[in-house]
Amino acid sequence: MTVRDIYLPVAAQPSVDALVGMSQLAEDAGYERVWLPETWGRDAVTTLTSIAEHTDGVGIGTSVMNVYFRSPTLIGQTAVTLQEVSEGRLRMGVGPSGPIVIEGWHGVDFERPLRRTRETIEVVKQVLDGETVNYDGDIFQLSGFRLRCDPPDPVPPVDAGGLGPKSVELAGRFADGWHALLMTRAGLRDRLEDFEGGTALGDRNREDQRVTLSLPCCALDDRERARDLTRQHVAFYIGGMGTYYRDALARQGYEDTAYEVAEKWASGEQAAATDAIGDDLLDAIAVAGTPEECREQIGRFESLSGVDALNVSFPRAAERDDIEATIDVLAP
Repeated sequence: MTVRDIYLPVAAQPSVDALVGMSQLAEDAGYERVWLPETWGRDAVTTLTSIAEHTDGVGIGTSVMNVYFRSPTLIGQTAVTLQEVSEGRLRMGVGPSGPIVIEGWHGVDFERPLRRTRETIEVVKQVLDGETVNYDGDIFQLSGFRLRCDPPDPVPPVDAGGLGPKSVELAGRFADGWHALLMTRAGLRDRLEDFEGGTALGDRNREDQRVTLSLPCCALDDRERARDLTRQHVAFYIGGMGTYYRDALARQGYEDTAYEVAEKWASGEQAAATDAIGDDLLDAIAVAGTPEECREQIGRFESLSGVDALNVSFPRAAERDDIEATIDVLAP
């Protein structure tokens, strides 16, 4: 059965209390988990701690915490702490992000993202086991660390984000799940083959792993506003967040559109970049329109074989009323 989660917005939110309120609304509406990324908004750890303290049953998760800003050992400690304060409701998501974020915003070299992600996952799992961490990797050489508190029970799963074939294979091989974003149905099927190939290489049990697909969603009575907000959001990711989303879209059969959007965005023509997102592409990777349309659209994504959870996310320019309306319309 495909479950529904919420991907909390990071842009232009007025307060931590607002994010807590959205999480409480999601809990009351029956969503399984709320995820929070770390980009240019509030840090995930402090915010998720507050959410955990003000909710009772909804799961929490990082999607994704990048592997460059914290050491793998500290990420493991963070997972231990979040699992404790949430009383066992954590699912940890990690990933490399991209060079715009890592180098441009934080001044850290974006080197060997796949290897760094793999080694981070392996070290985090050692920390979570509660045993002494001894690790001899290509990037990290660690010895002697051991938790001075009880290890978590249950141990939280550790997922990985990824867009390309190799990163998705890595998630299948070493992580407990994969987080997918801006995927068409056909593109997702291709990447699921990579994920399941990694599962086989790692001798993992696919039934113990979770694939989570994030969908930009906006369900409003004002159909055009819903679709315009979502179209702007997609254009921003393709044009304003480096080459990863552009290239991922190109691999899925939208190469001309992906490069047109990226070129127009880079030239300062953001309105033209947004207009280049046609209805066919919008409907292929997002859920946007009237409440009735959106319920039908999300049902088509739920029918995809191999997807375990749908993550309802929101356009970056959506206002709180838009977000809360969409949470209500798309409640499980």
